Order: sequence, then C-alpha cells, then structure tokens
Amino acid sequence: MSETRLLTTVVGSYPQPDWLVDREALLRNRVPRIRVSDIWRIPEAHLEAAQDDATRVAIRDLERAGVDIITDGEIRRESYSNRFATALEGIDLERPGQVVSSNGIATPVPRVVGPIRRVQPVQVRDVEFLRAHTDRRIKVTVPGPFTLAQQAQNEYYPDREHLAMDYATCVNQEVKAMFAAGADIVQLDEPWLRQNPDEARHYAVRAIDKALEGAPGPTALHLCFGYAAVVRDKPAGYAFLTELEHSVVDQISIEAAQPQLDLAMLQAFATKTMILGVLDLGDQRVETPEVVAARIRAALSHVPPERLIVAPDCGMKYLPRDMAYKKLRAMTLGAAIVSASLSD
Repeated sequence: MSETRLLTTVVGSYPQPDWLVDREALLRNRVPRIRVSDIWRIPEAHLEAAQDDATRVAIRDLERAGVDIITDGEIRRESYSNRFATALEGIDLERPGQVVSSNGIATPVPRVVGPIRRVQPVQVRDVEFLRAHTDRRIKVTVPGPFTLAQQAQNEYYPDREHLAMDYATCVNQEVKAMFAAGADIVQLDEPWLRQNPDEARHYAVRAIDKALEGAPGPTALHLCFGYAAVVRDKPAGYAFLTELEHSVVDQISIEAAQPQLDLAMLQAFATKTMILGVLDLGDQRVETPEVVAARIRAALSHVPPERLIVAPDCGMKYLPRDMAYKKLRAMTLGAAIVSASLSD
C-alpha cells in the first residue's frame, strides 16, 4: 500500500523583521509600484548584508515550519512587483506616472517613455543565495507581463497589449536566468488578471505564454484578490481564471480560504496542478491543523491529490512574523493529516 503525500509551498513573501523595515511606512505605502527606499531602516551601505541576514532567517522559518517548496520570503523587495519593474530600461524613474483605481485612489507607477528592455539580471543573485542556503526545492517569483503593463503609465507604446508583450520578453529572459541559477519552479504573479478581465481575455494568455516560452522547468502563476491587510471584502469567485487552462503554465495558485471560493471551479482544470490557498490571512486567529485538513479535503472532491499543492492564500508580507510561522506550521500539519489518509 502506497501513501500519497501532499506537497506544501508558499506564495512568495514572508514578513520582514522590524529591524529591517519600518512596518508603518510599509503599510502607509500600501503595495508600492515605484521604489520607496524610506521603508528600510538600514543605511544603504549595509542594506544588502542586512537583507541577506533576514533572508537566512526567513529560509530557516520556512524549513522549520515544514514547508516543502520554499522561497526566500521576498525579503529584499519593497513589494512583489516594483523591484523588477523599476530595474528595466524604458522607465523614467525620476518622474513617475500614476494609475487611478476604481475607487478613485491615485497610485504612483512606473512611467514608460521608451522601449522596455531587460539590460541586466534583476533577481538572479536572489536565486543563487536561496539555492546556496537550503537543500529543499525552491520557488522564485517575478511579476507577470499583464500585471506589469496594468501597473504602468504608458507614454510610448500604441496600446497596453504591445507594452505587455515587451514586458513578456523581459520576464522570459529573467525566467530562464533564474532557472539557470538553480530555481526548481518559477512563478509569475498576475493579480491584475481578475481586475481587468475583459482586457485579460484579449491578450493575457498570449503574453503569459510568451513570458514562459522555453522555460526549462515547472512554472506557476499566482492570482489573488489582494493582500488581506489592504483588501477586506473579497468576491467569492474569479472573473478571469478558467481561461488559464489553455496557457502553458504548469501550476495555478489561487486564493480560496478568505473569499470562501466555490471549489467546484477546480474541475475546469484538467491538466494543471492547482496550488490551493488554505490559510485565511485576514483572520488574526491561527487555523488548527484540522481546519486546514477540512479545507484540503473539500478541494479533493474536485481535483486529485497528485494535482494539488497546499499553500497560504497569498503572500504573508503584512502579517506579524510569529503569526505567519504558526499559520504555516498549522498548514503543514493539516496537509500531513490528509496525506496520512490517502492510500491505495
């Protein structure tokens, strides 16, 4: 009799320590699209060394929690997207643009004034550092081309579709370099797919496929409704999701616990491995392993265990560190409970 073991992972980010970042400044800037260096407590001359030390701590926490596929916690990033987005050629860093949200909030964003080009590696050292400090499988993340194009003020390209396709070329170059540096899995973060679903249906899958073309290893794509610290009321379904069954991506990561997602939609994915969010990051209580196990079992009614990976809903960046660790530990214990019951 053989046992099926459910794998666990994280979406990407893990809380940065208070000695490294000013968390009030971090929250004040919400999810920055441009550089916001004022969040760092460490002077520039010592910042990289301090980020390395904090990354070591994050790696150890993920290992101690029992997570199978880990990241570096994105400790060096001010947000999930701005580090990569502001490292590309074609951006006016001195005079940012702005994007106005549906609720009227104006957010500073990269202003595109020329051809978007990747002129140097952006996150390759991050991958090399992570690979050197763990024996576990590692996943690294990079913002996807659709989201990058949505988070920019376009003053050069004829439309956002053309902008997204050049972003896809840059992402593709970075993806291949990250695999070469030792990544086991590379994940695109594409939360804006659900915020502009009509435009996404027009060209998002083509842009994603271009970003992942020729990837020499497994790829993932994460969608969510926003960090729980920023977005409270979340819909119970995705406006753009099942379309990704026709993309080249191997794994699809979705937020499911906080929005109480109808898991029947998992049946729409016949070929993808689903990374299921089972930790509600908007709930200050730590789930019990039994609660996590129940959420996993609900998903197994719609997807076989060999195509299911367990994760938090979203990045854990804005949680207190002790809470993030305890939630991850509950997640791995809950996955172990279900795994023990899965046998031929």
